[in-house]
Amino acid sequence: MRYPVYIDNYRPATRAGSLTFDLLVLVSSSLLIAALSQLEFFVPFSPVPVTGQTFAVLAVGLLLGSTGGASAVLLYLAEGSMGLPFFAGGSAGVHHFIGPTGGYLLGFVGAAYLAGLFSEIGFTRNFPVMFAALSLADLSLYIFGVLWLSSFVGREHAVQLGFFPFIFGDLVKILLLSLSFPLFRKSAVAEERT
Repeated sequence: MRYPVYIDNYRPATRAGSLTFDLLVLVSSSLLIAALSQLEFFVPFSPVPVTGQTFAVLAVGLLLGSTGGASAVLLYLAEGSMGLPFFAGGSAGVHHFIGPTGGYLLGFVGAAYLAGLFSEIGFTRNFPVMFAALSLADLSLYIFGVLWLSSFVGREHAVQLGFFPFIFGDLVKILLLSLSFPLFRKSAVAEERT
């Protein structure tokens, strides 16, 4: 069974309106990811910065669903690749995909897709299940990121530099999403009834 995702509550009924709406939502979502990418700080011993990207990527997946979330992340990656200053710290360019953070950028697509999929199958209906589901979506991002990072720093250091320093921050982001997302869903349902 597919549950409606948050954005489904606002999609216009007409085909033309729906297409325009979907385009605006995708662009807005990519801009949200870009904005939260500017919140960054470096852990002194890691080549990977702590950013707001993971929060935005998981939120976009939850709000737009699997296909919409992954599409918004792909648009964000295309925008940054084409030179818009959308990546962490206002950086841009294709070279980010071949640098130490390239795996994380690609992992964002899978994380948004999984967060959206979990939303579509109803895993956002209660806190413990949602927290676990978002943790899995977040972990998928680290699988790509750490594997790619290992080609720069070696396997033995990749987990130490590219995963462990980020666990606490990501758990806080997942906690915030798990606590706030049900409020968005409740407000959408209340709006639908009026």
